[in-house]
Amino acid sequence: MQKLTPFLISGLLVFGAAACQDPARTSVDAPDTVNASPQAPTAQTTQASKEDAQSEVRRRQLNADIRAREQRNNATGGDANRAPADLASEVRSKLEANIPGGQLTVNAVENGTVTVAGTVNNQDQLSKIEPLAKEIKGVTAVVNKATVAPPKS
Repeated sequence: MQKLTPFLISGLLVFGAAACQDPARTSVDAPDTVNASPQAPTAQTTQASKEDAQSEVRRRQLNADIRAREQRNNATGGDANRAPADLASEVRSKLEANIPGGQLTVNAVENGTVTVAGTVNNQDQLSKIEPLAKEIKGVTAVVNKATVAPPKS
């Protein structure tokens, strides 16, 4: 055992020295983007992102996320007194999934009141805001400050 201990220690030292031969390359190989100005997205990138956000697949995904949140909420006792940030997030997802092309912001407060502001493309979308928001458990009232502004061509 006395001869084995120095052998193990020397083996660890040799292994450690070999592992340190290739030092971490952080500062030298890092890209120099500190002084570079941010690039604006191209028109094609913007259009592709807009189409993705409004796609049927995205709407189904958002609705599935909302159902999953509701199921988790029900599993924990179905508490209707939820955090304002959680309510706002869930209402925002619901509106995004069901009102394509809308430019809406959502704020919620402790008592379950949700305020929706921004613009939608037509009167039909404007009338959908309140019923959609009230589908979310914990929303007690909806203040609709959104307006109709047709999309610019």
